[in-house]
Amino acid sequence: MTKTKAAHAQDAKIPTQTALNPGDEAPPGTKGTGDDVCPDCHGKGRIDGAPCATCGGSGTITRAVGGA
Repeated sequence: MTKTKAAHAQDAKIPTQTALNPGDEAPPGTKGTGDDVCPDCHGKGRIDGAPCATCGGSGTITRAVGGA
């Protein structure tokens, strides 16, 4: 059996889950957020030879931007 166009459209709307690192304030790409240098590894991605636990080894975290 083939899917209808409506069924394909619904499949495309299923959100994907993005794993957050402990230092992230929101999932990457969330409106009102941006990348920032990790405060623990200072953008290096590693601490004492191991991946940084705060940024997951990426060197960046996602932070809320602006606000009062």
